[in-house]
Amino acid sequence: MNYPVKVLTFTTLFPNNVQPNHGIFIMERMKRAADYCDLKVVAPVPFFPPLKMNSKWYSHSQVARKIQFPEFEVHYPRYFITPKIGMIFYGLFLFLSTIGMVRRINKKFNFDIIDAHYIYPEGLTAILLGKLFRKKVVLSARGTDINLYPKFPLIKKQIIYTLNKADKIISVCQALKDTMVKLGITPNKIKVVPNGVDINKFYPIDRNEARKRTQLPGKKKIILSVGHLIERKGFHFIIEALAILKRKNGSGNCPLLVIVGEGEYRISLEKQISDLSLESDVMLIGSKSHDQLNDWYNACDLFCLASSREGWPNVLFEALACGKPVVATNVWGVSEVLKSKHYGILVEKQDPLEISKALDEAMTIVWDEKSIIRYAQKHTWNSVGESVYRVFTDVMNNS
Repeated sequence: MNYPVKVLTFTTLFPNNVQPNHGIFIMERMKRAADYCDLKVVAPVPFFPPLKMNSKWYSHSQVARKIQFPEFEVHYPRYFITPKIGMIFYGLFLFLSTIGMVRRINKKFNFDIIDAHYIYPEGLTAILLGKLFRKKVVLSARGTDINLYPKFPLIKKQIIYTLNKADKIISVCQALKDTMVKLGITPNKIKVVPNGVDINKFYPIDRNEARKRTQLPGKKKIILSVGHLIERKGFHFIIEALAILKRKNGSGNCPLLVIVGEGEYRISLEKQISDLSLESDVMLIGSKSHDQLNDWYNACDLFCLASSREGWPNVLFEALACGKPVVATNVWGVSEVLKSKHYGILVEKQDPLEISKALDEAMTIVWDEKSIIRYAQKHTWNSVGESVYRVFTDVMNNS
């Protein structure tokens, strides 16, 4: 089928044969956008030789060069990177490493727009590619690229240049848009399009059935948290909050904290759990596929997110779509998700005592699960896909 707009999506975060959950939120958006436009994806992967000296390095070398998804084909070219150093050159490295691939695609698929996700380094690369191939460029700001990277002066200059040169910018929340405006970007250039939720994947099921599937205890109160085990996600604050609850309410009334995810911070969390004698109260169950998460959301009584930085956290709407109330730190786009006290409780800072109070309060409230579900179901990926396509057509109409 031929579509009026041809789009090349450019992002280093996209699912592949080795990392099926990698950038799943970008995949979900572009699957829906592909209902309206002809689309291909370039998802560069860091180059590492296939040596088993380092498992992370080796896994990158095993990513396929090309995968045909039902909605589009995805190319995985390798790009040069200097781990942990030389970040100011990442945009240039990415550009030089992907010119050849983009040129070959353009010969057979004369795309109209480069759709890049994250302002730096992908956005800068997209601007350079757009100049080289004379293409329109739409950028998506998602979080760290705006709420962290501008703190580094040399990268901030590149980000401002990139934002100014874009034809249109999509922001996943108003808070990120406001920050870009403060950087001097024209407000009319920025369109807020929040992330969505797949209500065919995340929906309510019987809690007892969910606990049987996940092998979690049937009668105990359960708090769930989901995410990569990295420091900024704040799992250590939730664990300390649980210790406070245990001292306050006694061992018999202490809820079970279940953390789904894997990452470099696991060792630190395991030590914290041991130091606080919470081995029977906290479960680190490792990573689960996106398709398995519905059971875990439905098995809990309450969801908790204690991040220091977030753009538009997808896990919140996934939990809400299952009817689960949320306790979350009030950072960036989180307050735009939890617009009402009927959906959860906002905590103003990453403070274990404040988090423990919010968790304690949330577990005493009788929540209207049907109302929570109805709210979440208004924010589907289908509507996101339509909004993104309107941005693309607006860019083309203003050529």
